[in-house]
Amino acid sequence: MNKNIALTIAALGLSCGMALAQTPADSVSRKLFPEEIERQKVLDNTKVIYVNSDDAPRPPADSVMSVINRFYVDQFRHFMDPKAPYLMFLTKDANLAMGIGGRIAMRGVFDWKDVVPANGFAPALIPIPGDPTQQRAIRAIPSGTCLFFTLLGRDARLGDYSAYIEANFNGFNHTDFMLKKAYVTFRDWTVGYATSTFSDPAAIAPTVDGAGPNGHVSKTNVLVRYMHSFKKNWTVAGSVEFPSSSVRDQDGYTKKCADWMPDLAAFMQYQWDGGLSHVRLSGLMRTISYRDLIAERNHNEVGFGVMLSSTVKVCRPLTLYAEASYGRGHGSYLNDLSIESVDLVADPGNPGRLYQPEAMGLTFGAKYNFTDAIFASFTLSEQQYYARNPRPAADYRYGLYGEACIYWQVTPRVLVGAEYITGKRVNNDRTHGNSNRIDATFQLSF
Repeated sequence: MNKNIALTIAALGLSCGMALAQTPADSVSRKLFPEEIERQKVLDNTKVIYVNSDDAPRPPADSVMSVINRFYVDQFRHFMDPKAPYLMFLTKDANLAMGIGGRIAMRGVFDWKDVVPANGFAPALIPIPGDPTQQRAIRAIPSGTCLFFTLLGRDARLGDYSAYIEANFNGFNHTDFMLKKAYVTFRDWTVGYATSTFSDPAAIAPTVDGAGPNGHVSKTNVLVRYMHSFKKNWTVAGSVEFPSSSVRDQDGYTKKCADWMPDLAAFMQYQWDGGLSHVRLSGLMRTISYRDLIAERNHNEVGFGVMLSSTVKVCRPLTLYAEASYGRGHGSYLNDLSIESVDLVADPGNPGRLYQPEAMGLTFGAKYNFTDAIFASFTLSEQQYYARNPRPAADYRYGLYGEACIYWQVTPRVLVGAEYITGKRVNNDRTHGNSNRIDATFQLSF
């Protein structure tokens, strides 16, 4: 199974390269892709309220749409991110727009075999051995329900700038309000709590499941990022990110030190098809510290991560997605391993010493639009964790994730979908657990 998934990813990479070589440059004459049509419908559905005096002339319609469309100019946009707000307040000189929006999302979930005790389906959480009282479960949760505030402006010194705050109801007991993003962008800079530069949400196929594939790189940090596009099709970025490392101490032998060095992340990207297709190479470097309580000495361990990710519009209805990552000491950036706390772990046979284990994540997906409003997608993902021998028997060795879903965009702001997910967790002693889930969602954006 592991080799088959790796071969699938390799085949995808080859097909993406062929598609890149054969895809013509962006052309204004091409027919719009379904994603562009859906976005345009949302923009057309947006209601603009002008806040200047009544006698001031209104800006041209093209200028208004250009301002609102900046809401979607984001290299880190995920399928589940909110749509442009239904109501936008705009000055009549079109230099400042403000919107308050959100999404009501209700999701019904049914698990069987072994219940995953979380809103998101994470193979790392599959119990081994299974609990006979937790073989089936049904529940409904407001997962994905959120509120956001956005400000889009233009200033002589700052250039085009924006501010964005988003909070959702995924906190304590799955209903408490919690901050998800809060950042400001101006010119080529981003400052605030935002998606890590070592992440590519657009390279993941749509899912109903909020967690997404287990091998996906997913992290939100407080950061300062510089990102610049040039020659139309190229983008480069680099960031300084405030760390939140996760260390598994040896009781009585080691103790985690406070994080004192920022994580450094960067990427280089080539994009085409109006930004809907891209290939991205990303890198990460981080320092994690701990104290050897036996030798009474602090140690600094340097970790790294590399990732190749891509989204390719093979043809108008078909999109392929791929992501492959590898590194050491970067487990807190990976969906499954962020649960396991494996940035630093005990070095077998060396009391008082920790080391950074290796990990590899592979994800492949595809989406097919039957119409502009109805599409299906599937995702395969694997997370491998390479610990030193002798490995603790009950520790995570690898996890598998498979998903298929169908969505219907009923109106520009009403979306319904259903999904089947299967997952597997395997421990070092080869014991394993399997779980299955069916979930459905109803979403209203405003």
